[in-house]
Amino acid sequence: MKSMTKLMIVAMILAAALVVAPAAARSVSNGDTIYVGEDDLDVDALFGSPASGSGTLVWYSSVSSANSATVGKTIAVADVSDFDLTSAAVGSSTGAWYAFTGAPFTDPTAAAGTVLVETPSVGLDVLQGTGTTSVDGKAVTRGQSIRFEIQHNVGTLPSGDADVEIRVTTPAGGTVTTFEGVPLNVDLSGTQKADTGLVALSNATTGTYTAQGVWKSGSALYDKGYSTNSVTFEVTTGSLAVTANKDTVIRNNAFTVTVTGESSKGYLLNVTTSVGAGYYTPTIVPGQIGVLAGSINADGNGAIINTTAGGTRTIEFNTNASTDAKTYTIEVKELAPGDKSDEVKVKVEAGAVTVTASGTGTYYIGEEITLSGTNTDNNDVYIFMTGPNLDRDGVNPKNVTDTTPYQVDVEADDTWSFKWNTADTTRNIDAGSYTIYAVSKNVNKDKLSDAKYDTVSVSLRSGFISATTSGATVARGDDLTLSGTAQGNPDNVFIWVFGKNYYGSLGGGLDVLSPSVESDGTFEEDIDTTDLAAGQYFVVVQHPMGVTTGNAGSITWTPAGRISGSGINMVQLTGLQAPAAAAALINALDSPNIPDTYVKLTFVVDEPQLFIDPIGDKAAGSTFTITGTTNLAVGETLNVEVTSAAFQPGQKTEGSTFSGAGGSAIIQQGDGMNTWSFEVDGTSFNVDQYIITVESIDTGTVATAVFNVIEGQPTTQPTGEVTETPTETETTTTTTTTATPTQSPGFGALLALAGLGAVAFLVLRRD
Repeated sequence: MKSMTKLMIVAMILAAALVVAPAAARSVSNGDTIYVGEDDLDVDALFGSPASGSGTLVWYSSVSSANSATVGKTIAVADVSDFDLTSAAVGSSTGAWYAFTGAPFTDPTAAAGTVLVETPSVGLDVLQGTGTTSVDGKAVTRGQSIRFEIQHNVGTLPSGDADVEIRVTTPAGGTVTTFEGVPLNVDLSGTQKADTGLVALSNATTGTYTAQGVWKSGSALYDKGYSTNSVTFEVTTGSLAVTANKDTVIRNNAFTVTVTGESSKGYLLNVTTSVGAGYYTPTIVPGQIGVLAGSINADGNGAIINTTAGGTRTIEFNTNASTDAKTYTIEVKELAPGDKSDEVKVKVEAGAVTVTASGTGTYYIGEEITLSGTNTDNNDVYIFMTGPNLDRDGVNPKNVTDTTPYQVDVEADDTWSFKWNTADTTRNIDAGSYTIYAVSKNVNKDKLSDAKYDTVSVSLRSGFISATTSGATVARGDDLTLSGTAQGNPDNVFIWVFGKNYYGSLGGGLDVLSPSVESDGTFEEDIDTTDLAAGQYFVVVQHPMGVTTGNAGSITWTPAGRISGSGINMVQLTGLQAPAAAAALINALDSPNIPDTYVKLTFVVDEPQLFIDPIGDKAAGSTFTITGTTNLAVGETLNVEVTSAAFQPGQKTEGSTFSGAGGSAIIQQGDGMNTWSFEVDGTSFNVDQYIITVESIDTGTVATAVFNVIEGQPTTQPTGEVTETPTETETTTTTTTTATPTQSPGFGALLALAGLGAVAFLVLRRD
């Protein structure tokens, strides 16, 4: 009994000794590395065994020279034999720290020693077998093995201070440090990377596992917050399966299948469905990761594939217009001598083609038609057209002499678009109804049974042109506007002007105007008549009908006066009289080899004429209107001035006897001749004779007349051209010859070169 009591006392003493005995302090010397979180460090040797037993660690924010530095942070070491390195003291200031036994601290060379301070870094991974493939977050099969690996920066810790144990949480929720019989303790001292032994998973429970490395009790960093990251992995039975991302796929689109099996294992993947002659099965996209190089078979539908470390592999298959539309079986199986297999079915359906035409369906030859649609059956769509006197099996819309369809790329979203210039067909086509085919294959109308297609009808009309002048007669000096509409979307129309010794250029050469046609088909051109001689002019407005072989549609002209074109003789227009030159141009445009169309116009240039209607006597103090006629253009402004004939110098003490008015008048459309009017406020007019002057600034034309302002009631102006009103002052008589409107001669008159008679205007003033 006594001996038992003695044994118990000894055991208690030993246990107490283990509890209270401090761990041996790690001695740190000059140049060593210490880690944030370490306790009980003996840094006496680092400080050179100071008599005071204390010192200061200094970290420099910058060093300007070997013996001059800026202090960034300091740590007071109260006891060099027992020092704790805390994260609060270090912060982010890792690297070299200098040991001083006293101030100053600014000279690094005066330090007793140097120590490197690091923040511990430990990272855990789970690897497949003996290789480097991580299975973190992946699945491994029971036939595989794994190991845990820690990469770190704490290799300078001595053995016993650097022990980490890996704790694995099982699918059932338990935590173990020995996994499938393999201890998971790792000593990190003296290394940068440390592994556990291989763990065979043949008997492991299936499910998801989680692992983390923690510092063991008694290690330097135990319970300091520097555990590793966590990793997860799943243990599976290694069954083989294959799935597809689509049950049905439209032909010309890709699909994928995913094989799930054992980790990093090879399997045979193959399309087992056969197809008819001329068709193909879906094919494996070459160059994919996981497809064994050179293993794809001749048909492109089978290969050896390797799963990832996680036991999966996704493989892409392509289809195109030659892929037979049917259901395919895709099988995966183990390589010999295995017997595991699985299969999945994918249905490939034929796509569809659509086509529409922009606009109303009716177009003028020369217009651009946008053909567009979708094609889910191929990466290209093929366009051909049929119509009157074209090949019955279709022709290329850009070259109607070619029976090869026009190829258009299909975009990634299965849409396509083609802009067809109806004048750009190599050979001119006639107006009529045409059918446009959009086909999934490069075939003509006689082989459409093997393709997907759609059609749209278009009606083409011959382009036409209409034109008019702003007036049949224009006063010389006024602008004449030629305007009209050109259907068929031409960029320009061409205007040829002929007159007596005139071919469009005042120098006697040939010149052709080419106004642009707006998007709505309208055009407009102003012709300056300032330097044109009076007479009749003949105009041809030409529509190029989409042809640009010449510099005026189908016609090529030179400033020297020559015209030429396909199938017509060259003509020197400036070598002919104007009527003959105009006729030669029309003959050229009427040639069956020239598709251009045209319209003819004429206009007459008159000398500018300006008339004042008879005015008569006006009562003093009245308001009245003076009117007149002119052949000047509507909208032109006339300057009007009314002045007293009594304008003369007067005495300073006398009131002025002069009176008058001035302003402007706008020419209005008239019946035959155009008209103008000017209202005169005569309330301040003195009894006198007055002169009215009407002037066109644009043409320099001037007309004048006189009238009288009398006391009392005005006399009635008799109908006639001469007014005589006796007054106490000298009387001026104004005779106005009324202009007779000039009748515009026709084109026959131009050909006869009939001249226009001059219209006389006479103003008489009686002394």
